[in-house]
Amino acid sequence: MTGRVHWVLRQLTRRIWFRAGLFSLLAIATALLGAWASPFIPLDLSAKIGSDAVDNILAILASSMLTVTTFSLSTMVSAYSAATSNVTPRANVLIMEDATTQNVLSTFIGSFLFSLVGIIALSTGTYGDQGRVVLFGITILVIGFIVVTLLRWIDHLSRLGRVTETTQRVEETATRAVRERRCNPYLGGQPLADRHGGIPAHARPVEPLAIGYVQHVDIEALSSLAKDAGAQVYVRRLPGELADPTEAIASVTGGEVDADALRACFTIGDRRSFDQDPRFGICVLTEVASRALSPATNDLGTAVDVIGRLLRVLAAWAAPLDKDVDGEEGDIRNVFVPPLAVDDLFDDAFLAIGRDGAGVVEVGARLQKALRTLARLDHPGFAKAARHHSRMALERAEGTLGLEHDKQMLRDLVKSV
Repeated sequence: MTGRVHWVLRQLTRRIWFRAGLFSLLAIATALLGAWASPFIPLDLSAKIGSDAVDNILAILASSMLTVTTFSLSTMVSAYSAATSNVTPRANVLIMEDATTQNVLSTFIGSFLFSLVGIIALSTGTYGDQGRVVLFGITILVIGFIVVTLLRWIDHLSRLGRVTETTQRVEETATRAVRERRCNPYLGGQPLADRHGGIPAHARPVEPLAIGYVQHVDIEALSSLAKDAGAQVYVRRLPGELADPTEAIASVTGGEVDADALRACFTIGDRRSFDQDPRFGICVLTEVASRALSPATNDLGTAVDVIGRLLRVLAAWAAPLDKDVDGEEGDIRNVFVPPLAVDDLFDDAFLAIGRDGAGVVEVGARLQKALRTLARLDHPGFAKAARHHSRMALERAEGTLGLEHDKQMLRDLVKSV
């Protein structure tokens, strides 16, 4: 469970300006450290360091860090464009939230501000001879940190924005979201088997005022509202689903719950989020495969690679839980949440690939093998969903493939699913 405040803070900490701002504040504080520590420096030590040594180093550092930051920003924008063209625009947010890229840019910006503040303080005589010694020592440490950061950045640039690197990042994000939902299938609430038939007929619907995707549901806040009103809340729209004023996002039974306060528990935006929405990561992987199968791209290797990644993501949904995680209902008793449907997960993963790859026997064979593996996993509903998509993929392939040998090979694979 994650409350709205925690979720908003997590979104903020992923923004590049947040990390850059923290590094900048640290750099300014570090640059001014010399004025505070100057009384603790021996006078004879300050005489051994030339008065112009620190000034020259800081001037070089300031000019070079500004240049490197500008170059890094242009490289990052190029990586965004490459991911948009070669992968999918939906994966751009993961590149923007890349921790290594943010740390590198924040280091360069922080080093520039450190040098700038140091030069200003030196020109105003803030440090004195003893303070210059502290600033000189800190500057040497900063240079060492910059060298290590540059080496990491050079290695990271060789992979930033590449198809394989981006799809791997999407897979990791999707797998993490799947595991979190697997351990907490009802977001901390009680199971609602059927969001239509399982809701009492006399329940009062609450419709949203905006049109968009549900990005986050604050189950704890819903529980607090229901507790204060002596009511029960039935969630009708899960994260990732489209909400509009014509259909309810929740229904309420019992006491009167403030509708506006209930709506505030649902974060609705213009795009989907990876956090509480495992299906979104699966959809993004499928988009990568569909783009690779388009005639303009014709990258069969990427499509086959994505099928393997989808297999691993869905296998995480069927993986056994830890002993300390029961994967059942949560502690909140007055909020009911529908589970993710296995059929929806399989539709998101394989429907588009089975359609776009129907004319490519290599993709069809890899798809059938992945579905065969999923059908053999120990999870309710996997076998039925895998066989359903296996038959659909075969029907599409038989209507597209021209060689009888290819069709027969796929028929043999379908029999083993």
